[in-house]
Amino acid sequence: MFKKRMVWVVLFVFVLTAVLAGCGGKTETGKTNEPVKKAELLFATGGTAGTYYPLGGAIAKVWNDNVPTVNVTVQASGASVENIRLLDKKEADLALAMNNIADDAFKGTGSFTTPLNTFKAIGVVYPEVMQGFVSADSNIQSISDLRGKKVAVGPTGSGTAITTRAIVNAFGLDFVDRKDFEPQYLTFADAVDRFKDGQIDAAWNALAAPAAAIQDVSTAKNIRFLEVTGAELEKLMKEFPLVAPFEIPAGTYKGQDKPVKTVALQAVLYVRADMDDETVYQLTKTMYEKKADIAKGHDRGNSIDLATALAGVTTPVHPGAAKYFREKGIQVP
Repeated sequence: MFKKRMVWVVLFVFVLTAVLAGCGGKTETGKTNEPVKKAELLFATGGTAGTYYPLGGAIAKVWNDNVPTVNVTVQASGASVENIRLLDKKEADLALAMNNIADDAFKGTGSFTTPLNTFKAIGVVYPEVMQGFVSADSNIQSISDLRGKKVAVGPTGSGTAITTRAIVNAFGLDFVDRKDFEPQYLTFADAVDRFKDGQIDAAWNALAAPAAAIQDVSTAKNIRFLEVTGAELEKLMKEFPLVAPFEIPAGTYKGQDKPVKTVALQAVLYVRADMDDETVYQLTKTMYEKKADIAKGHDRGNSIDLATALAGVTTPVHPGAAKYFREKGIQVP
């Protein structure tokens, strides 16, 4: 009798298991046993010696740790201009870019011959500080003294190169066709190496402040920063309206005993316009609410601020990001 009962019990368990499996294999919590299918997203950043690449890696890690539906891979790139084009060609899903470059792309001006509407903004990540420096013992005392010099201006077509040209134009110089000085279209890593070796006289880049690469330079060699002030600053802001005055605090770099007056733009996170709203909502929410975790991977994570998330953003905001901002009481244009 006992054996018969055992047979019926085993048979009942087998049938019950089969029924549950036929109902989708749900557990007691109602969740399926099947693993969540993740969207593979490519995140275009910048050169490895700049801010975009390591910061992008820190952001991607936090997304991957907290958004179960995505797997984000970081890609080094030529930064702003290239990144917007990568989004347009669907060769990247997310990208960091300077807000003025995105504005040009949306309007079809500057480096872009036709307007692009294939990308949308998520929000501001940190201020992009234009930092130009020379050797401390150089006879270059101001930007106008760059005439006839060899100057690293950023990679060809980059946001750095475009903004550097605008800055020197305000000081009466132009480097197109090597008119007033010899531009060196270099990644910042290459610019740093050539500056250390004395192969160039000055270097410009759009970076967070402090920037690790400039800290490295200032440790190996005494440097002095070039300032953007006075009537030239006013002219620049009139002709290049998205720039804003910015002051690098004294002591940010070795040997820098006084503040440096320069200008800044905004590093903004952009996304393909066709990415689904829920994914963008989760990416936005995680980036702004997990900034402390991002900062563990890169100090610029501390600059991510919900209060300034849309400051300087002139292009359309993705509906998924807009949903999050409205939940937080932020007005979306």
